[in-house]
Amino acid sequence: MATIFHRFYENKTAFLNPCDVVEKISGFPEVCITTFSESIIKDFAEKNGAKIIADLYSANGIIPVYEIKYGDKKMGLFLSRVGAPACAAGLEEIIALGAKKVIQFGCCGILNQSVADGKIIIPSSAVRDEGTSYHYFSGSEEINADSSSNSIIVQYLKAHNIPYKIGKLWTTDAIYRETAEAIEERRRQGCIAVEMECSASLAVAKFRNIPIIQFFYGADNLDSDQWEIRDLTDYGLRLSNKYMTIALECGTAFQEKN
Repeated sequence: MATIFHRFYENKTAFLNPCDVVEKISGFPEVCITTFSESIIKDFAEKNGAKIIADLYSANGIIPVYEIKYGDKKMGLFLSRVGAPACAAGLEEIIALGAKKVIQFGCCGILNQSVADGKIIIPSSAVRDEGTSYHYFSGSEEINADSSSNSIIVQYLKAHNIPYKIGKLWTTDAIYRETAEAIEERRRQGCIAVEMECSASLAVAKFRNIPIIQFFYGADNLDSDQWEIRDLTDYGLRLSNKYMTIALECGTAFQEKN
C-alpha cells in the first residue's frame, strides 16, 4: 500500500493523458457545473433548451455535455459519475475539453445533525479515505479546499439568507463499509458529513490548477441509532431549482472573478 499512499509522482505527463482521449473544443465554456444526479441534469436541460456540445464516453454509456445560458453567461453542464475514480476521470476530460473553473455539488450523509442538518454544506477539507486523490496530491490524511473559492459561495448564501455550514467531510470509497466504528472515528476527527468524491475532486483541481467550488446537501442521516434514508433516493430533484440556482450564481461570480 505504500505505493499508493506514500509514493506520489509529480510529472504532469502520464502514459495515458486526457488529451489523448478528448480534443479541446474552441469556445468551450470557461465555467462548468456538474452534479451526480442525472434527474437534476435532465430536468434542467429539458426545461432550459440546453444544447449538447460534447460527449464523455465510457463502458457505462455516453454522458452529454451541455451548453447552458444564465443571464448573459455561457456555462457547461454535465453529469459526474458516482465514486472517486469515475468522477475524477470526468473532471479530467472536461478540463481537457477547455473548462477552466468547476462548480460541483451533490448529496451527502449527515454525521452531525446539530451543526449540518438542513444546511448547505461547504467543505473546508476532506478526509482522504479513497485511493484516487493519492495519484494527484502528495500523501496526507486530509486535503484542504480553497478558501477563496469557498468565499464565492458563502457570499451568495449570506446574501440570500440560506443556512450553511463550512466543515470537514469524510470521502470514502466504500459506501457499504461505513461501520459504526468508522463513523465514530470520523466524528472525532471533526467530520460533519460523508460522501464519495470530494477529496478526489479537490486533488484533481489542485493538480490541474483549476479552481473548484463544491457544496453538498444532506440526504440520508447517519447521526442516529439506525440509518435514516430520508431523501437519498430523491437524488436532489425536489429541491433541484434551489441547488441549480446556487451553482449558476456561483458560476456567474466565478466568471467575473479574475
